[in-house]
Amino acid sequence: MKVGLYFGSFNPIHIGHLAIANYMVEFTDIDQLWFMVSPQNPLKQQSTLLADHHRYEMVYRAVEEFPRCRASNFESSLPKPSYTINTLTHLKEKYPNYQFQLIMGSDSLETLPKWKNYEQILEQYKIVVYPRPKGTDSKLLSHANVQLVKAPLMEISASFIRESIKAGKNIKAFLPLKVWEYIDEMNFYRK
Repeated sequence: MKVGLYFGSFNPIHIGHLAIANYMVEFTDIDQLWFMVSPQNPLKQQSTLLADHHRYEMVYRAVEEFPRCRASNFESSLPKPSYTINTLTHLKEKYPNYQFQLIMGSDSLETLPKWKNYEQILEQYKIVVYPRPKGTDSKLLSHANVQLVKAPLMEISASFIRESIKAGKNIKAFLPLKVWEYIDEMNFYRK
């Protein structure tokens, strides 16, 4: 089985994430897509990051109606900080019959050389890249294990959603309904 791993903080997950995930399972050779809720990206600030279990809960609620997608908090049990290469090694041990592929935006592909053991990731795993509005001129696009797909461009960002909620805007249309309800119930991102 081919499993696409879509890593992210998902702080919060939004319709852009779901549109990309849906595209990947419908228009690539991926059988399943796992939303890998990352405890903390070593390359990102943690200031506005909700607790792992809240972000996992939002992803879980968001993908309930998508049978080929699932929420995963696999990285929560691993040592911090979370490095993709370590996660991939543990996943391969636990699921030896699965073929894992990474799903990432072209902006993430540009930062890949900053990742721990990125050459090993490139050599051992297929990386499926979706375009981001700013595009990419990454030399890694020509690598044999990197595939750029023509997924629709998504300009929605989690930071835009957090800032809009803080400003008192109604952005319900940008979030899966169950995620919006959870954010509203828990009073997230308002301060």
